[in-house]
Amino acid sequence: MKDIDALLPLPAPFFQILIALAAGESHGYAIMQDVEERTAGRLRLNPGTLYGSIKRMLEQGLIQETRRSADDERRRYYKLTTLGRRTAMAETARLQETLRYAKANGFTPQEG
Repeated sequence: MKDIDALLPLPAPFFQILIALAAGESHGYAIMQDVEERTAGRLRLNPGTLYGSIKRMLEQGLIQETRRSADDERRRYYKLTTLGRRTAMAETARLQETLRYAKANGFTPQEG
Protein backbone atom coordinates (compact mmCIF):
# COMPACT_ATOMS: atom_id res chain seq x y z
CA MET A 1 0.00 0.00 0.00
CA LYS A 2 1.27 3.44 -0.88
CA ASP A 3 2.27 5.87 1.85
CA ILE A 4 -0.66 8.28 1.95
CA ASP A 5 1.41 11.00 3.62
CA ALA A 6 3.62 11.09 0.51
CA LEU A 7 0.54 12.10 -1.53
CA LEU A 8 -0.33 15.03 0.75
CA PRO A 9 -1.06 17.83 0.43
CA LEU A 10 -3.34 17.00 -2.46
CA PRO A 11 -3.64 19.48 -5.31
CA ALA A 12 -7.04 21.21 -5.04
CA PRO A 13 -8.37 19.62 -8.27
CA PHE A 14 -7.47 16.13 -6.98
CA PHE A 15 -9.30 16.71 -3.70
CA GLN A 16 -12.36 18.10 -5.45
CA ILE A 17 -12.45 15.14 -7.86
CA LEU A 18 -12.24 12.70 -4.94
CA ILE A 19 -15.10 14.52 -3.20
CA ALA A 20 -17.16 14.41 -6.41
CA LEU A 21 -16.64 10.65 -6.64
CA ALA A 22 -17.44 9.99 -2.97
CA ALA A 23 -21.12 9.36 -3.76
CA GLY A 24 -20.35 6.91 -6.57
CA GLU A 25 -18.99 6.60 -10.05
CA SER A 26 -19.25 9.46 -12.49
CA HIS A 27 -17.95 10.68 -15.84
CA GLY A 28 -15.71 13.68 -16.44
CA TYR A 29 -18.32 16.23 -17.46
CA ALA A 30 -20.47 15.39 -14.42
CA ILE A 31 -17.41 15.76 -12.19
CA MET A 32 -16.75 19.24 -13.66
CA GLN A 33 -20.38 20.23 -13.04
CA ASP A 34 -20.34 18.87 -9.48
CA VAL A 35 -17.19 20.79 -8.55
CA GLU A 36 -18.47 24.03 -10.02
CA GLU A 37 -21.84 23.69 -8.29
CA ARG A 38 -20.44 22.60 -4.93
CA THR A 39 -17.92 25.45 -4.86
CA ALA A 40 -20.50 28.02 -6.04
CA GLY A 41 -18.36 28.65 -9.11
CA ARG A 42 -15.20 29.48 -7.15
CA LEU A 43 -13.45 26.49 -8.70
CA ARG A 44 -14.05 25.56 -12.31
CA LEU A 45 -12.09 22.65 -13.70
CA ASN A 46 -11.36 23.18 -17.36
CA PRO A 47 -11.06 20.00 -19.45
CA GLY A 48 -7.24 20.13 -19.50
CA THR A 49 -7.02 20.36 -15.72
CA LEU A 50 -9.71 17.73 -15.19
CA TYR A 51 -8.34 15.10 -17.56
CA GLY A 52 -4.71 15.79 -16.64
CA SER A 53 -5.67 15.30 -12.99
CA ILE A 54 -7.65 12.15 -13.78
CA LYS A 55 -4.67 10.71 -15.67
CA ARG A 56 -2.33 11.29 -12.72
CA MET A 57 -4.91 10.02 -10.22
CA LEU A 58 -5.34 6.82 -12.24
CA GLU A 59 -1.53 6.36 -12.25
CA GLN A 60 -1.39 6.90 -8.48
CA GLY A 61 -4.23 4.46 -7.85
CA LEU A 62 -6.56 7.06 -6.29
CA ILE A 63 -9.34 6.36 -8.81
CA GLN A 64 -10.09 3.71 -11.39
CA GLU A 65 -11.95 3.63 -14.64
CA THR A 66 -15.07 1.53 -14.27
CA ARG A 67 -16.68 1.45 -17.70
CA ARG A 68 -17.40 3.29 -20.89
CA SER A 69 -20.77 4.58 -21.93
CA ALA A 70 -22.65 2.32 -24.33
CA ASP A 71 -24.02 5.31 -26.24
CA ASP A 72 -20.76 7.32 -26.27
CA GLU A 73 -17.55 5.28 -26.36
CA ARG A 74 -15.51 8.36 -25.43
CA ARG A 75 -17.36 8.85 -22.13
CA ARG A 76 -15.49 7.07 -19.38
CA TYR A 77 -16.68 6.57 -15.82
CA TYR A 78 -14.47 6.71 -12.73
CA LYS A 79 -14.77 5.70 -9.10
CA LEU A 80 -12.76 6.00 -5.92
CA THR A 81 -10.39 3.26 -4.92
CA THR A 82 -9.79 2.34 -1.30
CA LEU A 83 -6.54 4.30 -1.51
CA GLY A 84 -8.42 7.28 -2.93
CA ARG A 85 -10.97 7.23 -0.12
CA ARG A 86 -8.27 6.90 2.55
CA THR A 87 -6.25 9.69 0.95
CA ALA A 88 -9.28 12.01 0.83
CA MET A 89 -9.92 11.30 4.51
CA ALA A 90 -6.27 12.06 5.36
CA GLU A 91 -6.44 15.31 3.38
CA THR A 92 -9.64 16.27 5.20
CA ALA A 93 -7.91 15.69 8.55
CA ARG A 94 -4.91 17.74 7.39
CA LEU A 95 -7.16 20.62 6.34
CA GLN A 96 -9.09 20.48 9.63
CA GLU A 97 -5.82 20.74 11.56
CA THR A 98 -4.71 23.67 9.41
CA LEU A 99 -8.07 25.39 9.99
CA ARG A 100 -7.76 24.84 13.73
CA TYR A 101 -4.34 26.54 13.75
CA ALA A 102 -5.61 29.37 11.55
CA LYS A 103 -8.57 30.04 13.86
CA ALA A 104 -6.32 29.90 16.93
CA ASN A 105 -4.21 32.64 15.33
CA GLY A 106 -7.11 34.94 14.55
CA PHE A 107 -7.88 33.93 10.97
CA THR A 108 -11.63 33.57 11.15
CA PRO A 109 -13.82 34.11 8.08
CA GLN A 110 -16.01 37.17 8.37
CA GLU A 111 -19.73 36.85 7.79
CA GLY A 112 -20.82 38.76 4.68
